[in-house]
Amino acid sequence: MKVIAFNGSGRKDGNTAILLKVVLGELSNEGIETELIQLAGKSPQGCIACYKCFENKDQKCAVSTDSLNEYLAKMIEADGILLGSPVYFTDATAGIKALIERCGMVSAANGGLFKRKVGAAVAAVRRAGAVRTFDTLNHLFQHGQMFIVGSTYWNVGIGRDPGQVKEDAEGIRTMQNLGKNMAWLLKKIHD
Repeated sequence: MKVIAFNGSGRKDGNTAILLKVVLGELSNEGIETELIQLAGKSPQGCIACYKCFENKDQKCAVSTDSLNEYLAKMIEADGILLGSPVYFTDATAGIKALIERCGMVSAANGGLFKRKVGAAVAAVRRAGAVRTFDTLNHLFQHGQMFIVGSTYWNVGIGRDPGQVKEDAEGIRTMQNLGKNMAWLLKKIHD
């Protein structure tokens, strides 16, 4: 089993990455292979609505000038997908939204590539906008007929400056529980 995580933050190893790594650590402890992809500096562009994916039906986006198809192949291969984003102007980052748009479109064009996979969203926030960001990230899972994993609270950690999220004890516990819950569900599905 494998879980692929995407950090949509403009900061490569900031608070969002820290939260995702806590979740991935719990998954690794349960024997699940993990990979973290950081979109900082290499975010894909948004969907251009060319609909070539519906014509080609080759499990790829027709736009091949960025790393989206590489990311998409990893998502197709994975059993679970984690999406993480800080809150930028009360919502998820443009980079993670572009990933959602294009991967979601290619999945739909190819009969539901993510159907019955396990998904979870993680948001890092300074003050407000976490619920909206969390909701935005979950759209891919809902649209893709995936199973969404929850925790003991919304999957949110609080912190602005890099590393500050480590001081949010409740947020860290929430991520630990999220990782344990995701591992449990993946194992149940694969039994």
